[in-house]
Amino acid sequence: MKIGEADDRAEADGQSVFNWKQALDSANQWFDSLDGTEGAAELDFSLTVREAVEIHISERDEKVSERVGRPVRSTASFKLGRYVLCDEKLCGRKLIELSEGDLKSWQRRLKGIKGTTKARVVTDLKAALNAIYEEKRRLLPNDFAVTVKHGLKPTFTEVSAREEVARENQVLEDAQIRQIVQAAREHDEEGDFALLVLLLAATGARFSQLARMRVCDVQFDQARLMVPPSSKGRGKAKSYIRIQVGQDVLMVLRGFCEGRRSDAILLERWHHRQTGPMAWQRTGRQGWKTPSEMRRPWIELMEKLSLVGVIPYSLRHSSIVRGLRVGLPIRLVAAKHDTSVAMIERHYARWISDSLDDLSMRAIVNLI
Repeated sequence: MKIGEADDRAEADGQSVFNWKQALDSANQWFDSLDGTEGAAELDFSLTVREAVEIHISERDEKVSERVGRPVRSTASFKLGRYVLCDEKLCGRKLIELSEGDLKSWQRRLKGIKGTTKARVVTDLKAALNAIYEEKRRLLPNDFAVTVKHGLKPTFTEVSAREEVARENQVLEDAQIRQIVQAAREHDEEGDFALLVLLLAATGARFSQLARMRVCDVQFDQARLMVPPSSKGRGKAKSYIRIQVGQDVLMVLRGFCEGRRSDAILLERWHHRQTGPMAWQRTGRQGWKTPSEMRRPWIELMEKLSLVGVIPYSLRHSSIVRGLRVGLPIRLVAAKHDTSVAMIERHYARWISDSLDDLSMRAIVNLI
């Protein structure tokens, strides 16, 4: 938009020729007129990093609380609250003054935590800043998104050698997984926890994906499950993920699906209400909400099997490695587990190399 001529050659009159102060006042009036008084209120040039992060945390908490049906804090709330909001040097910066140096300096102040944890915190902060930029583009510099992108490039090694060993220890042999599934069935009288463990092992899916499955997602005729996609990432909606399962898994599922509505939540558990100091009363069956609900029975199960330290996510690791070991294409393994080829190559490089060596050995012929 052109508001007039600069006073480089002619004397400013405030109507067609403007000096710097007159041009600034005219530009501000034009901005305010775009949306009336409401638009003027949005142009708050004092907005800080702290306020942007708090807005993001509030939105994430609201989204998670809506999904689980009760007020809870999101993982973004814990991570950003601990590693960003406590950093007064970064949080006090105005967004219009934020520089790449501010963001890189903050990263260097993150000490005493693992590389993977740092990477997750950086990702959450990037999401918060990009979200506020989408909403407040009118008041932020045009290169704000570029500043965030380059300022939050990792200044550390994401995965250390020690973390790789820890991940390796979470890859279980098939015999161990069968042992876990069998022990869960013996440990759980109702069978709800045992079914969750069985499907985690059979699909390699995340807890959040299985918790959204419905009875109609079990296709007995095709011997497969239609697993909902993860809510991670952005962009166009992803289709359901088709996972083939064995007849042993289908046999267990028949008992849980028989006589139920097709749109009912597949995985349910009993919920209880406390009626006294040590008294609890069943209030009905509801779907699983958060991974924390399986924490206590899982820990008891691992102690019983002398597998202390093994986490439920190990079933996903093991499923991915199993696909790589049998020579499935990396792209297929990634698609079945709703992740990217890059993530598979980054975290499971050792097993990719082993499977490729086995395939290469099959191509060797005796020459002498």
